[in-house]
Amino acid sequence: MIFQERLRALRKERKETQVQTAAALGLVDRHYQRFEAGTNLPSFQNIIALADHFQVNADYLLGRTDIREMLPPSGES
Repeated sequence: MIFQERLRALRKERKETQVQTAAALGLVDRHYQRFEAGTNLPSFQNIIALADHFQVNADYLLGRTDIREMLPPSGES
């Protein structure tokens, strides 16, 4: 799956351990590890938190686009 591959790559790019990323997001370590393993999918709130943490577009994280940059809300330029 694209999600866990991108999640792992973003974490490694920031040189964070899974424990550090989980702590930054307020998640239990095992819960975050399951995201990267692909055995659990995050809730909507967790997807937004992950995208914010890694400063990427949520659609990029989910594999819906290759555009990493966060996009401004509609109506803004």
